[in-house]
Parts: sequence; C-alpha cells; structure tokens
Amino acid sequence: MIDLKPSSSNGFVWLVGAGPGAADLITVRGLKLLQDAEAVVYDELVNRALLDNCPAKCELHAVGKRAGSHSASQGEINDLLVSLAKAGRRVVRLKGGDPMVFGRAGEEIEALRAAGLPFAIVPGVTAATASGAVAELPLTHRDYSSAVIFITGHQCAANTSALDWGALAKLRATLCFYMGVRRLPEIARNLLGHGMSADMPLAVVSEATLPTQLVLIGTLRDAEKLSAGLAGQPALVVIGEVVRLSSFATDLPQLHAQAITR
Repeated sequence: MIDLKPSSSNGFVWLVGAGPGAADLITVRGLKLLQDAEAVVYDELVNRALLDNCPAKCELHAVGKRAGSHSASQGEINDLLVSLAKAGRRVVRLKGGDPMVFGRAGEEIEALRAAGLPFAIVPGVTAATASGAVAELPLTHRDYSSAVIFITGHQCAANTSALDWGALAKLRATLCFYMGVRRLPEIARNLLGHGMSADMPLAVVSEATLPTQLVLIGTLRDAEKLSAGLAGQPALVVIGEVVRLSSFATDLPQLHAQAITR
C-alpha cells in the first residue's frame, strides 16, 4: 500500500490516472491523493469536477494538450513537477485515462529520476477499456480476437508511419487507435492496402463515459464518413471482429455509419 503522506524534504509526486471522463471513475486511491494534495498539475481531458476534491489552499496548474493545441510543452511540465517537488509539495500529476498509456508518464518519470525525486504511479481506467464498455463490445473474445493492440494515431500518417501495417492487417487482434479520428481515413487505407477486408467493422467512441458520449459503428469503407465532424474531439477507434458483438451493431456487415447516443 502506498503511504499517502510519505516523509520527504523534497516532497513527492504521484502520477495519477483520472480515468476516461466521468469523475466517479477515478480510483479510490487517486481520490484520496487529491484530497491531500498541495499541488495538482492536470491535463486538458481531466474532468474539472475532480478538482473540487482538492484542499482550498491547493495549487492548481493547467498544462492541457488537445489535438495539436498545447498550453505547456512537455519540457515545461517536467520542469514544473521537479520545481514543485523540490519545494516540498505533495504533488498530484493528474492525467486522463491511465498515466502509463500514451500519457507521457515515461518522460516525466525520467525527469523526476534525474532530479533524484521520489514518485509513485496510480493507475486509471484507460480509454480503450472505457470505450469498449460504453459501446458494449468486448475487446477480447476467444472466437474473434486473441490480442489487443494499443496504437497512437499520431504515428499513422501514410508517409511517415513506421507501423507494420501488413502485420496489423493480418493479426487476429483488436486494434485500438488513440487520438485516431483525424487519421482514420489513412488508417483505413493502410489496412485495406495490406489485405484487411472493407467489411471489417469499426467503432468510433467519442467522450466515453460522459453525458455527451457518442458511439459510431460502421466498417472500414465508412472511415472517412465516420471521421467527419469529429475533428478535435477526444475519441478512440476500435477496429476488429469484436465490434460485431456490440449491441449497437445489429446490421453489420451492411451497416454504414450508424450513430448512437446514450
């Protein structure tokens, strides 16, 4: 069990997963740390209601990133964490989802280690599992998918991608693309060009677990249509046979871009 009030003249940094969106999906441990924090450094996608749990004198630092718009560089965030910890603060670095899944926690850990500062990780519900839950589709199924692959959409540009698209197209796996909506047409072209069927189902889940969540179900041939209108929105793309198991996917493989809100 992590000591929530470790003794350290240099303070302490917890990298905490805030979960996928809904405020009540943070872990009990993460909530307790917020209630005892002296400084919170939080991302754009963190539910602001969570900050109501911080003490009145807690310092709040917004360092958000969203679709190419950054309020602070990663280097500036690293420096801020080091500075707060060196000042003796109990610091919560609050990240959307899980800090260790496309959360740049590795870079912040390196900075803290280099400065000789203590830290700990508190996991959170990541976007892929949350999106599977709200779309009512399992990411794994012994008849459909024996693996789940997390991929960042930023690495999917046709001319610069280092991904092995041939392997991704042939694996019996569920592909989960984080920040993938803007690149969805390119993702589809790459997969189709390496042999994946145009009837392969996909789901796009935007703002999972929030009242504004949106689930779009279709197939690879619908990629451009599904991505239209969602630019800049936090969304996760799921591609694989498991999408057929969603209760929203009753018309697959003929279904084209059906939108469902709940």
